Amino acid sequence: MELGLKGRRCVVTGASRGIGRAVAETLAGEGADVLLVGRGTEALREAAAAVAEAAAPGARAETFAADVTAAEAGEAIVAACVERLGGIDVLVNNAGTSSVVPLERLEEADWEQQWQLNVRGPERLMRAAAPRMADGGWGRIVNVTSSSGKRPSATNVAYAVTKTAQLALSRAYAEAWAPRGVLVNAVAPGPTASELWMGEGGLADQAAAVRGVDREQVLEAASARVPLGRYSTPGEIADAIAYLCSERAANVVGAAWSVDGGAVPYFI
Repeated sequence: MELGLKGRRCVVTGASRGIGRAVAETLAGEGADVLLVGRGTEALREAAAAVAEAAAPGARAETFAADVTAAEAGEAIVAACVERLGGIDVLVNNAGTSSVVPLERLEEADWEQQWQLNVRGPERLMRAAAPRMADGGWGRIVNVTSSSGKRPSATNVAYAVTKTAQLALSRAYAEAWAPRGVLVNAVAPGPTASELWMGEGGLADQAAAVRGVDREQVLEAASARVPLGRYSTPGEIADAIAYLCSERAANVVGAAWSVDGGAVPYFI
C-alpha cells in the first residue's frame, strides 16, 4: 500500500529508542524525512544511523537534542524541523516514560513530571506545529498515549491520569484543526516489548521488586491479560502510527486507536 509519505517532513519525539525509534525507521522507510528528537545526543546519533539504514533512497534522518518538558521546546523543535527539513508536515508526540510507583508513594514531583511529559509538552508542540501545517494545507499529528489512559492502571496513577488527559487534548486539537487540513489522532499501545518494559531496571523489574515476585512472573501475568497472549512489538505500534500519518488516513480525525492486542476490553 502506497502511503504517500515520500518527502513529508516529520518530527518524532522520544525517537532514540523503543516505539519512537521504530516510528522514525518506518516513516523513513516510506520515504519521509525525519527529525529525531530526544534528550541524549549519543543515543540520538545511534538511532539516526539505524533510521538512515532503513530509509528509502533520498530520505533524510536528522537529530535534535531537546527536553520536551522545557517551556521553549515546542517552538525550538518545530523551528529546527523547518530549518533542517524545509517545513513540517507530520508530528508524532511519543516522548514519555513511566515507573512502578504505588498511589500512596506518588509525590508532587511525580505528578508534575507526568503532566509535563504527557500533556504540556505535546500541547506546546502541537501549538507550534499545527499553524505551520495549516498554512501548507496538510498535516498529521499522532499522540502516543497508552492503554492506561483508557483503563487506568494502578502501576502509576499519575501516568494513567495524564495519559487520559492526553486523549482529551488530542480530541480538542482534532476538532480545532481538521477544518484547516491538519488531522490529529491518538494511538494507545498496551504492554510493549520495548526497553521501557524489558530493559534492565525497566517496568518488569520494578514490578517484580514491588510485588515480591520474579521478573518472569510479571511478564507472564501481563501477557495473560492480553487476548493475543503476548506483548506488542514497537514495529507493530509504528505501523499503525505511520498509517495515521499518511495520505491514506484522510478520513480519520479525533480517533484513539487501541494497538494493544485487545488488552482494553471495550470500545473507546
